[in-house]
Amino acid sequence: MDQPIGVIDSGVGGLTVASELMRQLPKEQLIYLGDTLRCPYGPRPKEEVIQYTWEMVEFLLEKNIKMLVVACNTATAFTLEQLRQKLDIPVVGVIQPGARAAIKMSQNMRIGVIGTEGTINSKAYPKALQIINSKIRVNDWACPRFVPMVEDGILSGSQALKVVYESLKPLKDKNHIDTLILGCTHYPLIRDIIQEVMGEHVHIISSGEETAREVSTIMGYHKKLYNGERVPQHKFYTTGRLDVFEKIAKIWLDQSINFVEKANISKD
Repeated sequence: MDQPIGVIDSGVGGLTVASELMRQLPKEQLIYLGDTLRCPYGPRPKEEVIQYTWEMVEFLLEKNIKMLVVACNTATAFTLEQLRQKLDIPVVGVIQPGARAAIKMSQNMRIGVIGTEGTINSKAYPKALQIINSKIRVNDWACPRFVPMVEDGILSGSQALKVVYESLKPLKDKNHIDTLILGCTHYPLIRDIIQEVMGEHVHIISSGEETAREVSTIMGYHKKLYNGERVPQHKFYTTGRLDVFEKIAKIWLDQSINFVEKANISKD
């Protein structure tokens, strides 16, 4: 089916999911929208996150997408069921794939989750994990400084290390987790620093790979996969600064992006 897959995120973090989609589904065209102007979503009230998410969805629906990937954990926590009920295309979030991957990896069933305030307060990950296995002990921890740092393009160096160390020290000191879920799609952009702070004995889980695998499975089931031969032309939209978005996209996707435009989606 020659229609694009839509990917939405509160900013640049969803590029971690887009990268996996491009790797696992090399024939599929992506249309990505990052709401960098209003990022982060984590500290925002639930109703505001729902409003902003729907504004992004409506923008992508005009592009005739065949499937929607909600690459923002906060938006997934607050809107996924609503989107699935109201849209007539498949919708995939990032929380359940990440939870399943963590359970596969953990040996002691002590799993940590880090995310924005919104994601952590929603308890979406503990619910997803304990539905599968009620014996799992979950330690979740909000890291509100991470998303603004990543959105500013600070992905390495002493400043990034200081922020990560200060944010994760309480989680590291108090618990014996062997697996840590990066419950925000921005966080894989600073994965190496998180690993350094937590230690090599802790398995780091990013939901991008599992999410892409789920997208592939669902599209195959619904007969929505593109069956021809092509090199797809992906399109990227941002509500914020183009230069910052392009800089981070080039680093994370490891390639130049040929189409990036400003999107005006706010109805305020």
